[in-house]
Amino acid sequence: MIVNLADTEQKKRRVFLNQLLKSIGLATVGGIAWGGLVDKMASAPLCLRPPGALSEREFLAKCVRCGLCVQACPYDTLKLGSPGDDRPLGTPYFIPRQIPCYMCEDIPCVEACPSGSLDKASVSREENGKLVWDIKQSRMGIAVLDRQSCVAFWGLQCEACYRACPLIDQAINLKYDRNVRTGKHALLLPKINPEFCTGCGLCERACITQKPSIFVLPFSVAQGEVGTNYIKGWDELDENRLKGVTEEGTFQTERSKLDPVDYLNMDDLTGE
Repeated sequence: MIVNLADTEQKKRRVFLNQLLKSIGLATVGGIAWGGLVDKMASAPLCLRPPGALSEREFLAKCVRCGLCVQACPYDTLKLGSPGDDRPLGTPYFIPRQIPCYMCEDIPCVEACPSGSLDKASVSREENGKLVWDIKQSRMGIAVLDRQSCVAFWGLQCEACYRACPLIDQAINLKYDRNVRTGKHALLLPKINPEFCTGCGLCERACITQKPSIFVLPFSVAQGEVGTNYIKGWDELDENRLKGVTEEGTFQTERSKLDPVDYLNMDDLTGE
């Protein structure tokens, strides 16, 4: 039998090139997939974190993706981000409509965290010289109300979110308002106080509408920022920021040079 060495070498080269191209293709696909997963690990603006979580950027930098907080949760509230769920991989989060945070007094998820990404001090208070757990200090997010779909704003009496709130009459209050549509009945409306709202999501879980009319968003998304250029004149600590500030370079008009009482009583408010 005569073997053509040239043909054999040619076949080997073809096999080698096919394998090489397949490897490059797999590497490219893997790189794209991994790049997408890494990108998901770096961004989660609407992700609700466990009690005591640091700011999202700090949290992602410190969280070691160990899952101990998830294991410690007695209500199975916490989940770990996995491929395809649009959450940073391996990091804990919760969906209030499915299972909210039930505000454990001993906060086992924070106790279990080994990395400090869940900060114990932020969910504690000082008592007799010692730090004790206080879940009321938690700021997982803030409840936001959609008035268009909330049936209370239609004139129907519903207190589901109010009654479900663990900080009733603090985080959520009820206020009376006139029902303009009928002119005869009062509206009993929920009102959220962000100073006390922990973002536990019990209100969202209890909401009777098909898509909840009250829902929890992270503070960074739900709340605006006033900025340092505004001062609370009635707050002594805030007003202290004015110490040492000069008026040099401030913009003035003819009216701003006048005493407020004088220009408010002027017929011509242009100050001219």
